[in-house]
Amino acid sequence: MPGRPSNVATVPPRPITIAYLFTTFPQATETFLQREVIAMKEQGLNLRVYSLFGGGGDFAGIAVRKFSMWRLLELIWIIPWVAATRWDVFGVLWRGLWARRAPSWLNFWENMLGAGFAGVFYREFRRDPPDLVHGAWGGAPCTAAWILRRLNGQAFTAAAHAYDIYEHGGDWWLDEKLTEARFIHTSTEMGRASLVARGHDPQRVHVVRRGLAHFPEFKSLRADRSELRLVCIARLVAKKGLDHQMKIYAAMRDASIAFSARIIGEGPERARIETLIREFKLGDRVRLTGHLAQAEVWENLTWADALLHTGVIAASGDRDGLPNVIPEAMAAGVVVLTSPNAATVEAVSHDVSGLVLPEGQPDRWVEAMRRLATDDTQVETLRDAARRWTEENFDAHRNAARLHEHFLNALKS
Repeated sequence: MPGRPSNVATVPPRPITIAYLFTTFPQATETFLQREVIAMKEQGLNLRVYSLFGGGGDFAGIAVRKFSMWRLLELIWIIPWVAATRWDVFGVLWRGLWARRAPSWLNFWENMLGAGFAGVFYREFRRDPPDLVHGAWGGAPCTAAWILRRLNGQAFTAAAHAYDIYEHGGDWWLDEKLTEARFIHTSTEMGRASLVARGHDPQRVHVVRRGLAHFPEFKSLRADRSELRLVCIARLVAKKGLDHQMKIYAAMRDASIAFSARIIGEGPERARIETLIREFKLGDRVRLTGHLAQAEVWENLTWADALLHTGVIAASGDRDGLPNVIPEAMAAGVVVLTSPNAATVEAVSHDVSGLVLPEGQPDRWVEAMRRLATDDTQVETLRDAARRWTEENFDAHRNAARLHEHFLNALKS
């Protein structure tokens, strides 16, 4: 009867299940992906997290399933079976092997790892299918998601980061994979423009920036900056342009600008950077700290007056997108000085929210440092604008809601 309460219980909607595929998870240097997983969990998604190489364990109450390399032995019989019964899938891979060379041996094996994971797990994914499979990188994870779609018809989405798009011209099978994804997630306008230029549908390429779950306290401007406190937070790799940074520090010393600099991070370029520090006689001013825990990184941002980023386009083509440390520093009240390469300029506008300077012109950096040490009005203007940019563009909760919406729309398509 109208108005009479129903005795039928309302069944709450089943949470959406997404299989998140990572190369390695959790990875200490990829905090942006850790934040993404936490944010998606908070959005109510049921996450199945897989780490294809290393990683594993428990993360934020989520079991991370580590792919055992021993299971690749199962491919001894899986590959012939797929070749015999699913040539529609195996033939695509076979032709892909011979159509063009992989850009590097590393990228070849990344794609083989993804293909191997799909071969081992496709029956499990068929028995208990997630609503979506998401490849968190364009390499091995996206290959796995793509082949699972080919084998099982499972919908997948993909993320493509700067490394996937630019290193040696991009991942081996990137375009084939992304063409079949329900949507493509990238975190910069630079990345989106590059993907569209490769022929991908602009309507399926979405920029969703990373973000901070909790904004740090906006520190007061240090009154006495007669000795500048400088920090660089970066992996010690070619694309960070740290040889340019050493020349900037040497020029500052020669110009009698007092400073102390800390370079936080680890990587294959460490020995070369140590040599440059000795050659430029910077040992009393520049210190390599190695890798630090996140809490220690934030302590160093609290200490610093400015963050330097001297990124370049490496010989391999690799470059930065928008490194997390730049908006993190901006949020904390640390002035960012950056080279104009890559997507850093999407956050740092020259003389508005920071300073953009050619990495090969140390004299420009010296002049900027003089202003940073003495011009309180300009520095406060830069700091305030930088904080506003992060609040408007780098809020993890707001950005997670947008990514969650894209996942929902992918299920409807």
